[in-house]
Amino acid sequence: MINPARVRKLNSHDYTSGPVLYWMNRDIRADDNWALLYAQEIALEHKVPLVVLYNLAPGFLGGTLRQHAFKLEALASVEAELAKKNIPFFLISGHETEKDIVAFVEREKIGALVTDFFPLRLPRKWIDYVRKHIEIPMYGVDAHNIVPCWIASDKQEFGAYTLRPKLHKLLPEYLTDFPTLRKHPYAYTKKVPKIDWQKILNDKTIDYTVIPVESFHGDHASAKKALKKFLSEKIENYGDKRNDPTLDAQSNLSPYLHYGILSAQRIALTVVEKVGKPIDEILGELKNKAKVDMKSELSLIDHAGAFLEELIVRRELSDNFCFYNPRYDSVDGFPEWAKKSHAKHARDERDYIYTKKQWEEARTHDDLWNAAQMEMVQSGKMHGYMRMYWAKKILEWTKSPEEAMKIAIYLNDKYELDGRDPNGYAGIAWSIGGVHDRAWFERPVYGQIRYMNANGCASKFDTKAYITRWLLNKK
Repeated sequence: MINPARVRKLNSHDYTSGPVLYWMNRDIRADDNWALLYAQEIALEHKVPLVVLYNLAPGFLGGTLRQHAFKLEALASVEAELAKKNIPFFLISGHETEKDIVAFVEREKIGALVTDFFPLRLPRKWIDYVRKHIEIPMYGVDAHNIVPCWIASDKQEFGAYTLRPKLHKLLPEYLTDFPTLRKHPYAYTKKVPKIDWQKILNDKTIDYTVIPVESFHGDHASAKKALKKFLSEKIENYGDKRNDPTLDAQSNLSPYLHYGILSAQRIALTVVEKVGKPIDEILGELKNKAKVDMKSELSLIDHAGAFLEELIVRRELSDNFCFYNPRYDSVDGFPEWAKKSHAKHARDERDYIYTKKQWEEARTHDDLWNAAQMEMVQSGKMHGYMRMYWAKKILEWTKSPEEAMKIAIYLNDKYELDGRDPNGYAGIAWSIGGVHDRAWFERPVYGQIRYMNANGCASKFDTKAYITRWLLNKK
């Protein structure tokens, strides 16, 4: 049975008859999916078929060919896995998602609807429209976070330091293993349209200028391979090597987590199993993170703890920010101290001012920044440490924080495989607007926003090697 705290009923209707629909929205996977498991639970209770639907929404926040091709690989894997479970998979591609879902419910005479929790404004708008325009029960399930977002906290948290203890307290209850998705005993007898994957990619609203990358593939086999590689080759260096962009020390799992191809909960369970210690003992090492960071030699439990901090606390903090702050992608979402600081320094002289085109083409005076931009353009993923430097320099060399936010979000969402993600919005807001941070020493342009520069980066890693790698083949 699914923990009922993971589920929220979104309207007041009761079940009468008809198949159960899982509207897959945020988490593209058949295994380890609480929302799908809950949908099957309802279907088994009423002895009716279970169907799954995904709406591709080609124009969703400016999606590109890179992102859609990656997502389609994941969806093809889902279709194949569901077929083994006697669960039909429908894929529609429309530009009025909410109306398309309502029409599907009515056409297929659906009896109950289950969908994913999604903290961003546009998907929440879709969900709100659907729940109001159907006359069947609708449920939302947080299958993305280990601790459901609304359970972890009922307000926007100030930072990791306020959310962390709440999560740590709740993890023993929620970090449980998954039941197995059963082969569904009640067959869906209507015809299921064959999916023309290539035709879907021919949608003219998709930005074809950003092409797929060879380093990442969205199928579930590739996702599991990436996780296996991280656990076998990288995790034992993660704690002290992850912030060096010249090393391949990061997990590279963010695209798979963004689309829900991999479950964060399954990853956490796998890490805990590898370490062989209870989750509270592993995370206990992080109660004083500074001490962990200063250790000259880190143990496996230190490395695992550092990774779980990113996987659980930082990811769920981003969801918390976007869920409780509707202005997560604008300066209006910044804390008051940051707004005042920006206002105080609004007229400060900038040493450089670049246009959106110059930023996008990596034509600044700073080769380190240019290299970070080209890493994102060429690979579909910028190193996490460089994302901070990259965003802060956009603040420094644009006319205003408002313009900086727009440019940073535009570039991130266009080129990153994990664009349009709460992690991205929270990270940019941290870099430019001090979200989840504190006021620092005052300086020109930045005000009290935390500062970064190239010399600071050079003290931490070989910036020349990083620049050479990503600017060597710049066209």
